[in-house]
Amino acid sequence: MKRRLRAGRWCVVHRGVYATFSGDLSREAVLWAAVLRAGPGAALSHQTAAELLELTADRSEVIHLTVPVGRHPERIGGAVVHRSGTIETATHRAQLPPRTCVEETTIDLTQSAASFDDAYDWLCRAVSTRLTTTARLQASLDARPKVRWRTGLTVALAEVGDGVHSILEGRYVRDVERPHGLPTAVRQARTAPIPRSRYVDNLYEAARLVVELDGRVAHGIEQRRTDMRRDNDHAATGMATLRYSWADVTERPCAVAGQVAEVMARRGAPVTLRPCRPTCTATTPWRSRAS
Repeated sequence: MKRRLRAGRWCVVHRGVYATFSGDLSREAVLWAAVLRAGPGAALSHQTAAELLELTADRSEVIHLTVPVGRHPERIGGAVVHRSGTIETATHRAQLPPRTCVEETTIDLTQSAASFDDAYDWLCRAVSTRLTTTARLQASLDARPKVRWRTGLTVALAEVGDGVHSILEGRYVRDVERPHGLPTAVRQARTAPIPRSRYVDNLYEAARLVVELDGRVAHGIEQRRTDMRRDNDHAATGMATLRYSWADVTERPCAVAGQVAEVMARRGAPVTLRPCRPTCTATTPWRSRAS
């Protein structure tokens, strides 16, 4: 070993961990080396597990590892070490390098999130990408004795199970639709048969009204063209479409609720709008609000 190291055929990655080749290490080799240095029972977790599970397209800046409670490995360069009493059951049984399963990874990420919105987003990602189900996530959540935002996450899972696929869609339900007494829309509704299926964020069937929500990042040209064709197809069949941005839903929820109710009423659908608070502007005519 010493001779191979001196000759440069092997290299030291961490103390006691060697690469049996020279040159740059692949991402997989870097992750394996960190797991081996952390010792028996260690697994990649949090953002690093999310990267490997394709829960996110981002590469984690540091390597996240979880080891059994009571283990205190020496400092590992470029890594953050977490401890868990359930890491053995939380680790995926087949995937290598060892990593936490998608349900445990998702709940871990909700607990390290900077805000509830970020935690909500992790739940949406896990379910909308079909990596897991709300039932499995709820089971992982229930199995933990201490959970930040437990009630909120349980409500969020129920919403995700009903078809909410993003933070913005969740905010629409929580800030626009529900507090103003709007009818419950059909989430992720299909409005045209295969092979020209059209899926929309919210469909109010009685009014034949579609409410689409555009996220924080503006859509690219191709996506805008697709949206335009879809809106035109809907118009040709007598359906109306309203589109709202992140700013509309988060900063002007009362105005959005008022306009949705106004369009629904004009299209003959039953709707009873209620103010969400004493200063709510939802009942003010849309033009007055916009001015």
